[in-house]
Amino acid sequence: MTIMPPDLSIFESLESEVRSYCRGWPAVFDRAHGTHLVDEDGHRYLDFFAGAGSLNYGHNNPVLKRALLDYLERDGVTHGLDMATTAKRTFLETFQRLVLRPRDLPYKVMFPGPTGTNAVESALKLARKVKGREAVVSFTNAFHGMSLGSLAVTGNAFKRAGAGIPLVHGTPMPFDNYFDGTVPDFLWFERLLEDQGSGLDKPAAVIVETVQGEGGINVARPEWLRALKELCERQDMLLIVDDIQMGCGRTGAFFSFEEAGITPDIVTVSKSISGYGLPMALTLFRPELDVWEPGEHNGTFRGNNPAFVTATAALHMYWSDDQLEKHTRARGERVEQALLALCDENAAGGARCRGRGLVWGLEFSRAERAAEVCRRAFDLGLLLETSGTRSEVVKLLPPLTISADEADEGLRTLARAVRDTG
Repeated sequence: MTIMPPDLSIFESLESEVRSYCRGWPAVFDRAHGTHLVDEDGHRYLDFFAGAGSLNYGHNNPVLKRALLDYLERDGVTHGLDMATTAKRTFLETFQRLVLRPRDLPYKVMFPGPTGTNAVESALKLARKVKGREAVVSFTNAFHGMSLGSLAVTGNAFKRAGAGIPLVHGTPMPFDNYFDGTVPDFLWFERLLEDQGSGLDKPAAVIVETVQGEGGINVARPEWLRALKELCERQDMLLIVDDIQMGCGRTGAFFSFEEAGITPDIVTVSKSISGYGLPMALTLFRPELDVWEPGEHNGTFRGNNPAFVTATAALHMYWSDDQLEKHTRARGERVEQALLALCDENAAGGARCRGRGLVWGLEFSRAERAAEVCRRAFDLGLLLETSGTRSEVVKLLPPLTISADEADEGLRTLARAVRDTG
């Protein structure tokens, strides 16, 4: 039977050339449920990308969908600016009770706008406002968003070039293990801070991902993160943890920094905080940093009340106990063992794996092979993406709710794609 290619003509003729994911997945998707998407011709695809981490609880999660439909059917407020609404109140009360208090986190909650880069921009603005300084330190291979402030603390040269103007007031430093253990942690950073002739302006803050998702699944050690927090305290800098992709349980715990035992000054959260893939973002910070004037940072769509509803349902469903965290860690161990076996099988190709929880990367010494593996996986019914500065890493980001059978199916498909491209 001949499979006809999908009709993509309207997308190719009318939609901007900036589109990207659809180029690697040439299908017209129509339905989605749990860990699967279905195209208009009825072909099913196992989703190991989960909306770039915005669908930690799967597509059209039935519990969240029911809560959303009930809210819409009673004409609940949809667009609320930053007005007080019942949906926002319920979310804030639930977030405080199930997330902040159990972790002894004293944060104020800011709704900066509906996307991750909105949260990062507000974090950078707040840090500069509090400290009265302009410079912010980021790390090699970091990714923090596509607006100008976020790009200034992003490492990827291709994405930075898209700004079209110089990106200023951001200074990169080496991420954990950047020098393969040959240089003591933060030696260069602290030397620059203490040398009056270094040319480094005193930073207001340091922004970091505990696991660099877009940068190639680079995992910071807990001891490195603790040392970074101590350095920030010694040097009077704020520590911002960007938990946009790695938060909401992706690494196991609700926040990815919990394992390190640190309390950042500012935390950015987005992607899966709504639980349903609806746009929503939070900027969390210590109460004494709340120096904003009313309206000093705002956004028309920061009051996305349907997202508050699904976020609340997700917190009740998955964060009232530790079952999801245990589930995520168990599935992560399963993924790790499968990837280690795959690396042993492909040792000649320089295959290596790394990750935490349910975010994993499979790296190849020949960078082009990662994209080849993803293309072959798509043909076999598995959605994967690449990451890393050369797109040299196959990125695994399945829903946290994935079953053991689905995880095994995806890993078998990945293994076949690797063999077929070897």
